[in-house]
Amino acid sequence: MLSTDRLLAFAAMSFVLIVIPGPSVLFVIGRALAQGRRAALTTVVGNTLGAYVLVVAVALGVGAVVERSVLVFTVLKLAGAAYLIHLGVRAWRQRGALQAAFTADEGRRGGLRTMWEGFAVGVANPKTIVFFAAVLPQFVDRAQGHVVAQMLLLGLVFNIIAVVFDSLWGLTAATARDWFARSPRRLSLVGGVGGLTMIGLGFTVAVTGRKD
Repeated sequence: MLSTDRLLAFAAMSFVLIVIPGPSVLFVIGRALAQGRRAALTTVVGNTLGAYVLVVAVALGVGAVVERSVLVFTVLKLAGAAYLIHLGVRAWRQRGALQAAFTADEGRRGGLRTMWEGFAVGVANPKTIVFFAAVLPQFVDRAQGHVVAQMLLLGLVFNIIAVVFDSLWGLTAATARDWFARSPRRLSLVGGVGGLTMIGLGFTVAVTGRKD
């Protein structure tokens, strides 16, 4: 199996990628600002599941198809971008109703729906797709065999680090939201900012990445 040196090197590279906010982190922050702590953490779980689906895809060879095909990569990227913009527009339009959502029972926030939205963003994240398809295989020791198991282990390391830091981002943003929630006007403002963040993120995802 993998040596400790390879695991640590991959963990270090994963850490560098994760601490720089990308689509998943910004989406978690937007969710935290718009809906609060519980929605942020549920989104993190969904993001993580989506990212691990990418790991499994790479381990089974599907990731190579995505990386080599400009068409497949572009379709996936644009689908994720469109979904982010859709969620951002919806958050913007519903910003005036955030006060009621904030005071409502936690169970009415649709945890499964929030998790699914996080999953959709995680599985369509161009930053993660490229990292898993192009970087992760380089840390596999093929001489040791069990290549698929090694990739799944490396993906698990990445996702553990991501869960920790994405959760910290979400909890920090949710704490700031609590201050805004003391005033309906502030809460409406932060809901609008969260929506605009997701819309801007969607456009960013659409125009970044490979163009060859």
